[in-house]
Amino acid sequence: MNFSLAHRSILKSAILVGVFASIVTPIRVLAGSDWTQWGGPQRDFMVEDSPKLADQWPKDGPPEKWSRKLGDGYATILVEGDRLYTMYRVENDEFTICLNAKTGDTIWEHKNASPFTELMAQFGPGPSSTPLIVGDRIFSVGTNMLLTCFNKSDGKVQWSHNLPKEYGAEVPGRGYSSSPVAFENTIILPVGGEGQCLVAFNQADGAIVWKKHDFDITHSSPILIKNAGQTELVAFMGAEVIGLNPKTGDLLWSHPHHTQYGANLATPLWTGDDLIYTSAAYDSGSRVIQLVKEGDQTKPKELWYSRKVRIHHANAVRIGDYLYASSGDFGPAFFACINVKTGELAWRKRGFSKATCLLADGKIILLDEDGQLALIHADPKGMKVISQCQPLERIAWSAPTLSGTTLYLRDRQTIKALDLK
Repeated sequence: MNFSLAHRSILKSAILVGVFASIVTPIRVLAGSDWTQWGGPQRDFMVEDSPKLADQWPKDGPPEKWSRKLGDGYATILVEGDRLYTMYRVENDEFTICLNAKTGDTIWEHKNASPFTELMAQFGPGPSSTPLIVGDRIFSVGTNMLLTCFNKSDGKVQWSHNLPKEYGAEVPGRGYSSSPVAFENTIILPVGGEGQCLVAFNQADGAIVWKKHDFDITHSSPILIKNAGQTELVAFMGAEVIGLNPKTGDLLWSHPHHTQYGANLATPLWTGDDLIYTSAAYDSGSRVIQLVKEGDQTKPKELWYSRKVRIHHANAVRIGDYLYASSGDFGPAFFACINVKTGELAWRKRGFSKATCLLADGKIILLDEDGQLALIHADPKGMKVISQCQPLERIAWSAPTLSGTTLYLRDRQTIKALDLK
């Protein structure tokens, strides 16, 4: 989240929320098939140790393990062991829910009041933020910025903060969308307001560990990276991408990235080799920043900028020296391939509307906003759609989740488990 101060009033009537999405961090959270945070184990929508997946699907798509109705919202699905966690809405209430991963049955759910506003109606009311699992706790943030810590086994509330009431935070025009990230004994998330654009809360009791800076927040989610042996918090703000010390919140570096309405929505992607990829729609584009270490300081150096790929609220994945992502906002969308080191566009292909994706077993699994699911092989020479089906309805903005060989999907009505083995 981060909208430039100058654009805050414009944003309230012009910005699209949803599953704002994308990528990354090489900091390991959990191994195996658990998916405990936005973007998966490494926050980059890549499954490094994926089991073998089917090379082709049946004509009607992967076999369905189960399906059930769920309320509105764009929060993605978390997996830990035999349980799933996500959020949804029914009228003026939002729910954090725990499900049986094998059956979809409800284990527990907790309801919080979350008044629906007309501004939320244009693209759906959310919730859009994906919860975060750390140890015995799960943390969720509602559309109206109610931050809640639950015991993940039974759903009992351990602590909560109403961020607008307690800290004067301003709820974004279409609702809050950023997903929190864990660092040591804290969770860190955008809050907004003077001196508190980012805030670190103690996981155990919700006490503030630090709050810093005046950058405008947007719907993007922060990431953690390991740069030259130092852990940094990277956040996409309304007019820049910034790096902080996650222990203290001190600013390490910043680099401009301007967008109409301050609408930098997609999550930055750390490529693991000192490069950060950021992309935005709204008359913006993509850029790669190289983080150069000079003594104790980090200097951001722009390698390239291009308007040829513009990620709206989706994500990208990296294979070798190339990034693969859906480019487009309110017009035609393309699935594109771009060289991460040079910005050279290798290709872009039509055939899907705006899409999210993940990478596993050398394959790209793509879900577009119309509910089309596809299995894709891609390289710098082109892409080949191996299998394609339609398991969901429009608007399917929630990014897919893969645990082992089970793919979890949701749209604004239904949640499904598909077998990819």
